[in-house]
Amino acid sequence: MAVDLWSAMLTLFLIMDPLGNLPIVVAILKNIKAERRMKVLVRELLLSLVILLLFLYGGQAFLSILGVKEEAVSIAGGIILFLIALRMIFPQEGGVIGLKEGEEPFLFPLAVPMIAGPSILAALILLANQQPGQMLDWTLALLGAWLISSAILLFAPALHRILGERGLTAMERLMGMILVIISVQMLLNGIGHYFKWN
Repeated sequence: MAVDLWSAMLTLFLIMDPLGNLPIVVAILKNIKAERRMKVLVRELLLSLVILLLFLYGGQAFLSILGVKEEAVSIAGGIILFLIALRMIFPQEGGVIGLKEGEEPFLFPLAVPMIAGPSILAALILLANQQPGQMLDWTLALLGAWLISSAILLFAPALHRILGERGLTAMERLMGMILVIISVQMLLNGIGHYFKWN
């Protein structure tokens, strides 16, 4: 894993994958009133930061209390993303996450698992466990990666205006197909690591 602040920041940023999440965030915000989109997105970004910091400092203890292994987080995240991907490919009333027109997402699925996803949560637990003496570095690395990712994701409403409804629908279907592949890989990784350690 990362050995210093800068490599940790780069690693966390790549795991967050804001460019990959951008079209999905646009699809989720699509049914929200235009004047509310930016406020909702900022709120979800801040919630994701709180969750990321909680996992950095207490994730391993929390999982231990519940008797849950890190692999279970990856498997659960894969299942959730798979269900979201199916809704993107085969749209239903209420959009990607089944919300009514104008209803806003809260915590799920923007903050978790799109921004604070299973991969980044597992990476933070791993950093804290392997080098607990560098928690200040890991906190700064997380804040830096989150700030850059947030700046990219804040472009989502502008992307909605540029693409229009038809372009957005086409991108949503394409990203749904890609998200199916990613979610299956997350499931396989979780299952593979579980059997490897057992």
